[in-house]
Amino acid sequence: MNIHLNTIKLSSLHWFLSMLTLICLTITKPVSAQKKQADNRSKTAIQSANYRNLFRELGYKQADIDAKLAKAYHDVFEGPTKVYFEVGDTMAYVSDVKNHDARTEGLSYGMMVAVQLDKKDVFDRIWRWSKKYLQHQSGPREAYFAWSINPETLKKNSEGSASDGELYYITSLLFASNKWGNDTGINYYGEARRILDAMWKKDGTGNIYNLINTDAKQISFVPEGSNYKWTDPSYHLPAFYDVWVMYAKDGHEEFYKACADTSRVFLHRACDPVTGLNADYTEFSGKPHDTRWSPSAFRYDSWRVPMNVAMDYTWSGKDRAWQEDYAKRFQGFLRSKGIDTFEDQFNLDGSRPEFILQAGPVKKLRHSIGLVSTAATLSLVNKEPNSRDFVDALWKAKLEPFDDGYFDPYYDGLMHLFSIMHLSGKYQIITPQTR
Repeated sequence: MNIHLNTIKLSSLHWFLSMLTLICLTITKPVSAQKKQADNRSKTAIQSANYRNLFRELGYKQADIDAKLAKAYHDVFEGPTKVYFEVGDTMAYVSDVKNHDARTEGLSYGMMVAVQLDKKDVFDRIWRWSKKYLQHQSGPREAYFAWSINPETLKKNSEGSASDGELYYITSLLFASNKWGNDTGINYYGEARRILDAMWKKDGTGNIYNLINTDAKQISFVPEGSNYKWTDPSYHLPAFYDVWVMYAKDGHEEFYKACADTSRVFLHRACDPVTGLNADYTEFSGKPHDTRWSPSAFRYDSWRVPMNVAMDYTWSGKDRAWQEDYAKRFQGFLRSKGIDTFEDQFNLDGSRPEFILQAGPVKKLRHSIGLVSTAATLSLVNKEPNSRDFVDALWKAKLEPFDDGYFDPYYDGLMHLFSIMHLSGKYQIITPQTR
């Protein structure tokens, strides 16, 4: 009898477990499928290689998008108001024409544009010119670059470096190595490593330091003297550090990961919780830092921060919740000032600054195409339907002189070009190519 009852119990238990398993499979299968879809949506661009063409998503024709990008490139590199100038058969430079100099900022930007758009000759020319005329070949600054030079007299305006130039040089060289290899005349990887390896030897000798403040794990404004102890929010490019982790292979991967994380947290502190605006220069805490040339406010350097956030959102996707909220705040603030009229300098609370940082001969606030452009990149981040208004505003914007004659084809032009690249899906992490 006991045996019979146990057999019945075991049979009943087996039936019950079988049914429970069937029910669980029925329930969990669609849930697992949903989770898989969600995981795919949350993958970073480097995992999915899916860079959004937001222009196309919003209904613009691909032929028109291609023409828009080609026109933006032509204006900066080839047209009558170009800022790219070839020198002899093998070199070229990018010039801030209104200030009559060539800067590591613009030169390294030019290289980044060139590698993204597969313009190898342009890239190589700019690199050769940068290396020949700006890179220090010996001494405490060895492998760093003088940040400004007169391209006609070749007299340096400063021997010191601006850390963002090196940041872009390194990253664009790593991308060039991935895209074109290192056996076509320039060892791109070797050149990137030379800068990085030299950076790690800068210990304060001659008052020269690492590009990154190693205690704060934040990029310095200038890796020299007291300027090593504060920063510029627009230099914070955590997505670039992620690239270094993958491709620099210099043994400092954990440090670069920490720097990327620190930069993301830093931006939380540096950007106003209401307007989203940040100061051009700050302490490592995010507190505004006044300089001898300008009291702290949202000005020209700051225009790059929204574009940098959009890049990090697309490339790395490690701080999406804050970045989506930031995009709503930033675009919402500019919308409150008139999407077709907002000016280009603000106090962090959104009020008009008493001091206006001059650009060109006239001290004047403007509705600048550079800020119009970078603000539009946040539409890759902002999920609100009306965010497309910023994309439409960029599409309509023209790189041309203002009524009073002021014209900046260099900074406005490069911000415009970069932004169109981002919004058309043409600004990507360049992975090693199969050859």
